[in-house]
Amino acid sequence: MSNVSEFIKKIKNEKGMTAKELSEKSGIPLGTLNKILSASTKSVKAETLSKISDALGQAINISSDNPRVETTKNYPEGFLRVAAVTPDLRLGDISYNTEEIKRVFEKSAQLGAGAIVFPELCFSGYTLSDLFYSNIILEKCQKSLFEIVDFSRNYDLFAAVGCPVLKEGKIYNCAVAFCKGEILGVVPKTYLPEYDEFYERRQFSPAENENSTILIGDKSYPFGNKLIFINSKRPSQRFSIELCEDLWVCASPSTIHSLNGANVILNLSASNEVVFKADKRKDFVRVHSEKCACAYVYSDAGQGESTTDLVFGGHNIIAENGKVIKENLPFTDEKICVADIDTYYLDFIRSKKWQSASDIPVCDKIYFSCDNESDGKLREFSRYPFIPEKNDERRFLAFNTLELQTRALSARLERSGAKTAVIGVSGGLDSALALIVCYEAFKLLKRPVKNIIAVTMPCFGTSDRTKNNSVLLAESLGISVREINISSSVRSHLLEIGHDGETPDVTFENAQARERTQVLMDISNMTGGLVVGTGDMSELALGWATYNGDHMSMYGVNSSIPKTLVREIVRAYGERGSERLKNTLLDILDTPVSPELVPVGKGGEISQKTEDIVGPYVLHDFFLYHFISSGYSPSKIYYIALRTFEGEFDGKTIYKWLDKFIRRFFSQQFKRSCSPDGVKTGKFSLSPRGDWRMPSDCSPSVWLKDLEKVKP
Repeated sequence: MSNVSEFIKKIKNEKGMTAKELSEKSGIPLGTLNKILSASTKSVKAETLSKISDALGQAINISSDNPRVETTKNYPEGFLRVAAVTPDLRLGDISYNTEEIKRVFEKSAQLGAGAIVFPELCFSGYTLSDLFYSNIILEKCQKSLFEIVDFSRNYDLFAAVGCPVLKEGKIYNCAVAFCKGEILGVVPKTYLPEYDEFYERRQFSPAENENSTILIGDKSYPFGNKLIFINSKRPSQRFSIELCEDLWVCASPSTIHSLNGANVILNLSASNEVVFKADKRKDFVRVHSEKCACAYVYSDAGQGESTTDLVFGGHNIIAENGKVIKENLPFTDEKICVADIDTYYLDFIRSKKWQSASDIPVCDKIYFSCDNESDGKLREFSRYPFIPEKNDERRFLAFNTLELQTRALSARLERSGAKTAVIGVSGGLDSALALIVCYEAFKLLKRPVKNIIAVTMPCFGTSDRTKNNSVLLAESLGISVREINISSSVRSHLLEIGHDGETPDVTFENAQARERTQVLMDISNMTGGLVVGTGDMSELALGWATYNGDHMSMYGVNSSIPKTLVREIVRAYGERGSERLKNTLLDILDTPVSPELVPVGKGGEISQKTEDIVGPYVLHDFFLYHFISSGYSPSKIYYIALRTFEGEFDGKTIYKWLDKFIRRFFSQQFKRSCSPDGVKTGKFSLSPRGDWRMPSDCSPSVWLKDLEKVKP
């Protein structure tokens, strides 16, 4: 036990922590901790060691002979826990406020925050008005600033606090950036509101055009509104700062900061509440975070401000690339808004969308060192990333997507001069949606639906259930179905090429799919029509289609729709249809997904189930979304999937299907490289002419090796 105790003491001392601080940060009673440090206890529970490890900010692998720092992490890189806080202030009571700032600072650190932003002018309060001219206030704020900076010495985090600063006879409304006991720079407010209830220019001066330095105490620090603070230990963490009104103007300083590389914007604010302002504020933060491809952390002053003419609510917001990921609504009791942002994701978005800009002001870069990475456990990921969680938003997405599909197909029908739409109907989900799109397109064009030629082509694996549903669906829409049994032609073809016509191998399966495509193409030639493809984006990602079989059409209406969204659209459409249509679509939704290329079972049931072979689509759509849209590595996808699907899929199952996804995604690119035209309706598609360009013969070895790191 003595080796363990000495090792913990060594790390504690290196971190500059007292036993009391380690006790408070770890949540372990001081008496218990002292026993561990003095080696007066025979053993330590693993849970206790884990808490000490977390508090020290290092994973510790302890053995009786060789205690050491464990460098292997069980979480992916890139996450940063940020906190926007609103201390309970007393206007003008700087001593009290300083203690409250310390309390909130420490509480945020205990929550794992690696960056904290406080409100504007929080040492004194924002609403002191002409009292800011008083030297007593300015001197006391400066003293408290040094106290807070020194207080931060033992914390691995970056912070920004609001403070009035006197420079060469002018008062500036500033944010002071600091880390581990050192002031890094001072950022003055650029835009001082001078309208309605705001009169900041009366007391404060705006930021100058160029950066300079400022003397605080006996040291000089960078001063200006063009400063970027970069964590040298975590270079993907690049902070910049602006204050309140700077966000609300047409040319925010953070736009320049972002173009200079900043990807985490901290805003120190004192924004009063009026009716509807909270929604507007939230929209500003959300939209600006998308414009700048950044995380935007907005801290707002609370009810400690003066109510002489205004009221403040402490509306704290954390947004990332156009999405609000955490919010404390005005006047809530919770004073700390904390969330995990992903700086790797933000850099991925920028690497795709941003080009270098010329003639922009250059920001000075200030480097600091801070080991503040988060495990990302506060980050929540939807099981269905392509689908909103709220019912009204899901319904809107379903019908808006259907509208885009309909408009695209109707335009293609008109411009190609096609007289008919020819579609193979199987009684499955994808062909159901494609048939619905055809029906809606013909209605839009005011053409008779009799010119939609729906063809069912039963063969060896077709079940009565799917065949009947294909007919019922078409009839529910007023469309007649043409049946062409392809069994004899497929068997004849197989015998001609030397196949026995019985062995259910890949040739046996693909011959059926290609025969169906040939039939559809020939009918389209006979009728002057256009063959409408039914395959969806999930199938394209996995290559779950026969090359030059169901892989091919003249226009693919589902090509950018993932399987999980196909379900939503079909379900929503059925809910607003006739009882017959609704019941038919519900049964289609309940039918196992299958290409039906293997003979049915003895009882006529479907024997070939897609999700038994390639894996659950709920997982594959999750993998696909984060592989393409988030730019995540396989190991990172595994990590977030493990948490997101906890209780539904275990680690081995997730690993198995993620491995399958990577292998198939790479090996099946050749099918996507020659996929037919099809409309993009969502965030991305896999069209080789649009969102996704990839060589067909790229090795997946790098990605598979990355996944092997987390093999359960």
